[in-house]
Amino acid sequence: MVHFLTLEGKKQLEEKLNYYKTVRRVEVSKKIGIAREFGDLSENSEYDAAKEEQAQIEAEIREMEDILLTCKIIEKQEGKSDTVQIGSQVKLYDEEFDEELVYKILGSTESDPANGIISNISPVGSALLGKKKGDEIKIRTEGGEIVYKILAIN
Repeated sequence: MVHFLTLEGKKQLEEKLNYYKTVRRVEVSKKIGIAREFGDLSENSEYDAAKEEQAQIEAEIREMEDILLTCKIIEKQEGKSDTVQIGSQVKLYDEEFDEELVYKILGSTESDPANGIISNISPVGSALLGKKKGDEIKIRTEGGEIVYKILAIN
């Protein structure tokens, strides 16, 4: 699977990976060492918790490494594009609620729907890709159908 990242998103992920490898691993290793001193490991809840935390950290490190190995950088577009692409900011009109919405479409690693950043594989993001200003998109959801009109693409 290809992971789409902005250059900034890639740098942030690299920094987070470095932090996990250099700080978090050391922290959990110390926790394991302290827990070992408590004696019998078969009944040592601190040791079990530290080992679980270690497994979680290692899983997150593997996931970040995988993303960085398979990522594709979203290039900044020169000028305006007439179609929605990964990296586009799209202004939409929701007729049902009579409101305008603005979404930036990025890869799933950087998505933050609460702040208007949606994934290219989300229902709205995937429905927008390739569309042009003035197009209407229809998205089926559990609550019914949502219809948006594309007002602008930046």
